[in-house]
Amino acid sequence: MSDPQTLFGKIWDRHVVAGLAGGAELLAIDRIFLHERTGAAALNSLKAAGRPVADPSRVFCVMDHIVDTRPGRGDQTLMPGGQAFITETRAAAREAGITLFDVTDPDQGIVHVVSPEMGIVLPGCTLIAPDSHTCTQGAFGALAWGIGSSEAEHSMATGTLRLTRPKTMRVTFTGTLAPGVTPKDMILTLIARHGAGGGKGYAVEFAGEAVRALDMEGRMTLCNMATEFSAMTGMIAPDAKTYDWLRGRRYAPRDAMFDRAVADWQTLPSDEGARFDIEIDIDASAIEPMISWGTSPEHSSGISGSVPADAPERPVAYMGVEPGQKLIGLPIDAAFIGSCTNGRLSDLRRAAALLKGRHVASGIKALVVPGSMAVRRAAEAEGLDRIFTAAGFEWRMSGCSMCFYAGGESFPAGSRVISSTNRNFEGRQGPNIRTHIASPETVAASAIVGCIADPREIAA
Repeated sequence: MSDPQTLFGKIWDRHVVAGLAGGAELLAIDRIFLHERTGAAALNSLKAAGRPVADPSRVFCVMDHIVDTRPGRGDQTLMPGGQAFITETRAAAREAGITLFDVTDPDQGIVHVVSPEMGIVLPGCTLIAPDSHTCTQGAFGALAWGIGSSEAEHSMATGTLRLTRPKTMRVTFTGTLAPGVTPKDMILTLIARHGAGGGKGYAVEFAGEAVRALDMEGRMTLCNMATEFSAMTGMIAPDAKTYDWLRGRRYAPRDAMFDRAVADWQTLPSDEGARFDIEIDIDASAIEPMISWGTSPEHSSGISGSVPADAPERPVAYMGVEPGQKLIGLPIDAAFIGSCTNGRLSDLRRAAALLKGRHVASGIKALVVPGSMAVRRAAEAEGLDRIFTAAGFEWRMSGCSMCFYAGGESFPAGSRVISSTNRNFEGRQGPNIRTHIASPETVAASAIVGCIADPREIAA
């Protein structure tokens, strides 16, 4: 009998094409995603080298990073030169014959939202994109990770990529989450306790009762921020929830082929007795809503906590907080709900439930940017857009808007923003913007009160 294997090990071994010098291996790549910020560069470089895309049916491209999210948008953007990124990527994608989800396509959205919606990501597959949050899609039991443009070029030309096998880590969340506590709070707890570099060099599998209890959108949130833990990727074993999500999706297998696929996917979860290089256990029942106070996700605390007494000087100075200062009650200027972390339908539902019949505090700029146009349509069908707008939120088109600042739209300089995004480093949401990352519920609650607030108190 073979030794027990991890989920990661099974997928990796299935995709090894050849061993290479120095211990690296050549892996087969099943799916490749591009976006408009770097897509044209990779495709045009490939063309200049005289190399075609080996299998265009495996390559997809979205317009998401720099597109305008205001209603009525087109190719024009607030980012200087942004329109050229869009038009050049469109031309290159069409010439290469790859699938493009264009600006006005009804299926446009953020890559890590669109791919699961379409059933492009599947259990057991390898999927790459020039975006560090590609690990989001590990929630489906896939091996998904972010790459650079040159690696995208190589993989499109050869269908392979050279990698050195990472170590493995299992993070087990035991127990049950308390009401009002979310997957965003789970991952921020992990990073706050073990550091933003705690996962460096590892492929992380999330496991345990609290993880199994999450729906697929919650699992995507958890895996999304594995890169903020410096992990190569985050993964969750596929189960019945995974299969139910994928059934009937556009690119998923169908009919008898789907049943055969499920039979194979059921062999993927880590075997009993499989060994990981590191094991971390976290009691999920002890987690409370989390909020960041500094300029890294590791600078986070429970909502009832304070800025640490020994907090580093630079993040404290940038964020305009003081060691020992309570986080609840800290005034905010703006609130943002969206991003590939928390821009899905369930995120919008939970935020809207708190906002219904309430209004944001005077002077607060508040925005909702759905993660995809499909999410936007579904939310509108449920009337969520009307709840948000009645509460004082702007209702936008889908994209990475206001999560990723590239010289385009921003909040006013110096604003303190509570955000459902994944990063809070200096300038992430614009020049001198002070970003506190939290769950959509905490964002909504804080927008109502006008300062950082505990969503559990609003819900009560």
